Amino acid sequence: MSYQRDQDFGGNMTHGGAYPAGGGYPRQDDDDLRGAEEHATRHAGSSGSSDLFSGLLGALTQKKQSLAHEDVDEDDAVKQHKRFFERDDDDGEADDRSMGSAAAMQALKMFTGGQSGNTAESNSQSAFVGLAMAEASKLFDQKASQGKVSSDSSKESAVMKAGETALKMYLKSQGGGSQSSGSSLLGLASKFLS
Repeated sequence: MSYQRDQDFGGNMTHGGAYPAGGGYPRQDDDDLRGAEEHATRHAGSSGSSDLFSGLLGALTQKKQSLAHEDVDEDDAVKQHKRFFERDDDDGEADDRSMGSAAAMQALKMFTGGQSGNTAESNSQSAFVGLAMAEASKLFDQKASQGKVSSDSSKESAVMKAGETALKMYLKSQGGGSQSSGSSLLGLASKFLS
């Protein structure tokens, strides 16, 4: 089934014939994450593979509508970011949720600081989510090499949490408005990363 859906996105096909009449919106919405796999793979380097990111992005796309109604724990995300990216002297075990939150914040910092690349496509939802997932992949490997990952956490779950958190941040920053993703995420970053 997922294979068939991937095929729908290939070439110049018309999104299963449902676009643009009525059923086009979900398909068009899915397109917003299409480039995330490439962004994630490129930024993760040896820490991640396209197979890892592709599978998780498929699941993330299916959860997108429900995530749009969930809030972001901003205070916790800032706290986790400081723990993992600013101090890095924490001796406690890292779990998938805390690593995912920290990675999403790091992605927000990099994204709004212009470190996600210089193309127009880089200033997009897929670039932001891909960057967060890549940062989680690298962070997990770093903590695993230090023996500081909790036994019930996996790289897949940490990367998925980062993608979910980043997507919620992005959707919240949009606020249902039509402003560009870059400017609205910048506003979000100014609140988070003061």
